[in-house]
Amino acid sequence: MPKFVELWVYLSATPLFGLTATLVVYVLAQAVYARLNQAAWANPVLWSVVTLASLLTVTGVDYPTYFSGAQFIHFLLGPAVVALAWPLWERRLALRQHWHALLTAAVLGGFAASGSALLLGWAVGLPHDVVLSLAPKSVTAPVAMGIADKIGGIPALAAVFAVVTGMVGALSGKALFGWLKIPTDAGGWMARGYALGTAAHGIGAARALQVNTDAGAFAGLALGLQVVLASLLIPLVFHLF
Repeated sequence: MPKFVELWVYLSATPLFGLTATLVVYVLAQAVYARLNQAAWANPVLWSVVTLASLLTVTGVDYPTYFSGAQFIHFLLGPAVVALAWPLWERRLALRQHWHALLTAAVLGGFAASGSALLLGWAVGLPHDVVLSLAPKSVTAPVAMGIADKIGGIPALAAVFAVVTGMVGALSGKALFGWLKIPTDAGGWMARGYALGTAAHGIGAARALQVNTDAGAFAGLALGLQVVLASLLIPLVFHLF
């Protein structure tokens, strides 16, 4: 026990704390997730966030200290997103065949995600800047922050909305697709993955990739398209209207 306490004191004061804590917590959460046959409610990202937030609160470690180590994992997000291009390259024939339908679905899906959030926020009487922060909720968090800043929203709040949206999509996607009776053949997995990537960005894409490779590939495509379309269209629409 004294050696453990000594190790804890050392780690909590160095960048190794954030890196070690993140890796250990996620590996354990992933093991539980696999043991439970990938149950949606056991999503490892969700429970890693909950566990790490609780750990930082209980131990009193501030976020900058934690992130000084976790930033190494944060850096790997870029290469991970780029790596999603490989499954798409393997399915390039399907992309050529369905590119018009995929592009149309991306535009309409992005409009529905952003428009519904704005209407709901306005309907319940949220403050104007909070409503604006909801507009990019279905885009990955760093991009959502930039869009919110451009249109007069609150970047930090936009990031929170984006993460919550991704979690909700990853947790509810399987049940929703089953209720809608979307099949699990090749075309069905394409539709499921594309819908998750459109509505729930990177977290949804990660969930899709864990379930089916076809779903993961098209979720990655939808994620990338939403980043491009939202970055261009949301500021433009707000500027015009």
